[in-house]
Amino acid sequence: MDEITYHCEGDYLIPNLLPPEAPHIGIWGLRRRSYLQEHHNGLYTGLLLSSKLNAHLEEMDRSANDMFDLLMKQYAEHEDVTEQLKAENQMEWVRRMNSIRMRVEETIACELIYI
Repeated sequence: MDEITYHCEGDYLIPNLLPPEAPHIGIWGLRRRSYLQEHHNGLYTGLLLSSKLNAHLEEMDRSANDMFDLLMKQYAEHEDVTEQLKAENQMEWVRRMNSIRMRVEETIACELIYI
């Protein structure tokens, strides 16, 4: 166990304690947590009580982000949404990329987050 150090404030010794590092959970991890709380409360509670919830949410968020990047690239290539289109017709490029983004988000939600 780590030795506790103290610092002096007036006549008092205050322990130098640091809170645990907060996990980095992005939008996909937050969506997963919300889904588990609402629809799989037993699983959520089990993960929470075993201190595995944050690790699970971080992993889901990382996996979803990786899947998002891969699918965006694949869909854009398949549908011929290129930098050339972006240079020639920005509004069309934005419309098509937004369409791809919505489909990718729906795919991730259905196949990864809400299962």
